[in-house]
Amino acid sequence: MFCDSCGTRLEGPTNFCPTCGRSFGVPAAAAVPRTRVARHIRTLGILWLVHAALNLIPGLFLTSIPRWGFLDDAPPFVPGLLRGIGGVFLAVAVAGALAGWGLMERRPWARMLAIVLGVLALFKVPLGTALGIYTLWVLAPASSEAEYQSIARPG
Repeated sequence: MFCDSCGTRLEGPTNFCPTCGRSFGVPAAAAVPRTRVARHIRTLGILWLVHAALNLIPGLFLTSIPRWGFLDDAPPFVPGLLRGIGGVFLAVAVAGALAGWGLMERRPWARMLAIVLGVLALFKVPLGTALGIYTLWVLAPASSEAEYQSIARPG
């Protein structure tokens, strides 16, 4: 066999010419088509992390108000109520951060967590609604499950 670029005689099976370096016999690597889920998963992860940070702020604020001491004349249930509401904000922030991190790392469980949080976020107008719709549009269709499983990293 001879190289069709420089004419060098090639001994045995080879994938490139030792003289000119031309490669042959190896098909070019086909570009892997990016699916809809693969194109949007990073953006979705970032948005869930931002949403978590936005929930962390009121959560920390509401849980710390009773310690400031200016609620002394308030009814006795108010400090506990504020701590409870702040705790809900903190729980949503932790779950959102976990979903965002899991999506960025393409963990198999992150899709289902993000779908559940996306449904709950629909009621938080306007940013939560937008994030919930986007999450459900990317991750909820049946075809998205197969696409996500193909790009997911084993946990």
